[in-house]
Amino acid sequence: MLGVWLLLWGSVALGGRADTAFLRRAHDSSGHCTYSFTVASPVEAACPEAAGGVPELRAELAALAARLSRLESPERAMGGSGPRGTESEGTRDPQELAAATRLEAAYGELLRAKHRHFGGQQPGAEPPEGRRSRRGGVGGWLSPAHAVPGPAAAPRWEPQPLSYQELQSERTEVPVSRLLEETGLGRPGKEDSAGCGQLVWVGEPVVFGRADSIAGKYGVWMKDPEPVPPFTRDNTWRVDTVGTEVRQLFQYEEAEQLAQGYPAKVHILPRPLESTGAVIYRGGLFFQPRHSRSVARYDLRGETITAEREIPGAGYHGQYPYSWGGYTDIDLAVDETGLWVIYSTEKARGAIVLSKLDPETLEIRRTWETNIRKRGVANSFLICGTLYTVSSYSAPNATINFAYDTATGTSRALSIPFENRFRYLSMLDYNPAERQLFAWDSFNMVTYPVRLARA
Repeated sequence: MLGVWLLLWGSVALGGRADTAFLRRAHDSSGHCTYSFTVASPVEAACPEAAGGVPELRAELAALAARLSRLESPERAMGGSGPRGTESEGTRDPQELAAATRLEAAYGELLRAKHRHFGGQQPGAEPPEGRRSRRGGVGGWLSPAHAVPGPAAAPRWEPQPLSYQELQSERTEVPVSRLLEETGLGRPGKEDSAGCGQLVWVGEPVVFGRADSIAGKYGVWMKDPEPVPPFTRDNTWRVDTVGTEVRQLFQYEEAEQLAQGYPAKVHILPRPLESTGAVIYRGGLFFQPRHSRSVARYDLRGETITAEREIPGAGYHGQYPYSWGGYTDIDLAVDETGLWVIYSTEKARGAIVLSKLDPETLEIRRTWETNIRKRGVANSFLICGTLYTVSSYSAPNATINFAYDTATGTSRALSIPFENRFRYLSMLDYNPAERQLFAWDSFNMVTYPVRLARA
């Protein structure tokens, strides 16, 4: 577009003494339309009606100026980023200023002549609906910079207003009672502050700490909902899971120490763990040992593995992970009803399988096979015996998209907003004592408040 302006300036300067005004239009080597013209002296009352182009030039030049004005106005408002964005009017070349003045005068005369002869409307011009591009797709406009060379006639433009279009909005008032009922929030007498219920709301994430090395891009952090002495609910635990030999379990006396990055103790696990599926429950760390389909219990007081059991048919090390990967084939979870393991098998064809575990022996008490594809969700957790899944690990505005109720053996679709603030969710677990979700989101350890309601 700037090149067209330069051509126009040069043509005015060289052709200012011509007796007639005419337009020459041609395609350059890049396929763009190039316009050059000469006009009579700008002091004349109007440009003569030369054959072959002046009426067409009037509309095209007016639209061109309008487009340039709209494109350049934001740049000028910000101080300019182009070669002349910071140049003041007083430092410009006098010859350039003179050429610009002549162009502005000629342009003004052309517009006035147009209005005198055609009353502001070019004869035979298409209505705005008819000017939509047949090459640019639905709703597209064919601009001179995107004109396609060929025998077809050159596109026309209508003069556009130089000002921006004013945006308008409409406001609809909705009663608060209706809004709360539609979102499932604030139902009088139905919100469950102590017992079990269905998940109806997840709040914004709150950051508690941040990993300080690349090993902490993915990880897991936990509190024990049912601690045993000498541990309390203030104790916080963390594992950075990037690496081939993940053995360090960091122990903190409280969450504030986690935020400061100073552990009270570091446990060295007898077996390296795999991925981010570990949980702390009743004084033990439950985790999947690396390269196995087993689940193990590490006793936090005795600092030894007290139980280990294979999950029959469970995929492992990349067979049935969540959508983000990370060898998340076997994921442990805790809710109000106890200890769970989330996985999939060849028999289930990649669908999520749930098993309830005995926390002491790790024996499987009961198993449920869902119809939710494990690779199709980013993560999952359990609340009150119901499995919930997250739609995306990286989309900032994700959702809790499915629920599977083990009491009824049925699933349903949901659309509860869920925010991935840092765009890489690698761990998500529910803590029934805290009534919060604990998550690891790209180096960041965060919590989400939740709200439950009785059905």
